[in-house]
Amino acid sequence: MNLSEPLKQRIEALVRSDRVVLFMKGSRRFPQCGFSSSVVQILDEVLPSYTTVNVLEDPEIREGIKAYASWPTIPQLYIDGEFVGGADIVREMRESGELAQKLGASGAGGEAKPLKITISASAKRAFDEAAKEAPGELLRFEVSPRFEYGLYFGPRAEGDVEVDAGGITVLVDKASARRADGVSIDFVDGPEGAGFKIENPNEPPRVRQLSVKKLKEMLDAGETIELIDVRTDKERAIARIEQAKLLDQAELERLEALPKDTAIVFHCHHGGRSRSAAEAFVGRGFSRVYNLEGGIDAWSVVVDPSVPRY
Repeated sequence: MNLSEPLKQRIEALVRSDRVVLFMKGSRRFPQCGFSSSVVQILDEVLPSYTTVNVLEDPEIREGIKAYASWPTIPQLYIDGEFVGGADIVREMRESGELAQKLGASGAGGEAKPLKITISASAKRAFDEAAKEAPGELLRFEVSPRFEYGLYFGPRAEGDVEVDAGGITVLVDKASARRADGVSIDFVDGPEGAGFKIENPNEPPRVRQLSVKKLKEMLDAGETIELIDVRTDKERAIARIEQAKLLDQAELERLEALPKDTAIVFHCHHGGRSRSAAEAFVGRGFSRVYNLEGGIDAWSVVVDPSVPRY
């Protein structure tokens, strides 16, 4: 790719927008490839803040950054305006200590503040009971870059951060520390069974599941929502929900221009394709994104039998 002067200037402005800049697929809170996720995890160990550029949102930047650095892959890390490397190089630099040296003392963010984790009385009772089955081990809590949680008893490991959570010692691995700060853990026993409920103020928006009954209630109440059909024209010719709009290129561009807090409900035949579309919109920064459980098939069975099933 030939790098035009305007595109080069755009990239240079991004590279110098912060001391540490990572060009990646997705964002720091929502990595969308394993290599990008691994670099985010490494940087999260040592940096309280840095800038990420989501190349999936701009094809020109995605291809242009490869030409700019003469480096064919994403992610790409820049420190002080200098290209450092991709995932493998960053990993090697972390292991050798070169990354910490390059970032310097100020890059490591100084002394980390104490983590705060809140455990409810009911969760404490459940942990106390479980601890009887794991003598000599402590409660461990992990948060992956995609905010998947690990909560189990295990031994200490090098680099663990120890948190006193209301009389319970919780071990948090260093990579999870910033994502775990401020978490609340409860234990609930409801109609769907007993289990731990985790609330994390650091967690980005997620796709929410929406039942067809609830969608009908929202439509009947006149709530402002965008109902989007991700199926094919052929399928829409067989069956359709009256208010739904087809997700073609024009509709995609219209949706992307809407405020990020717009309520958007995606549907397909059974819910699989629409789930993928919904996750893509969460990755674009939309915060109120729903996937219709069971798709139009569930709508036909539960809400409107006049809609043909196929």
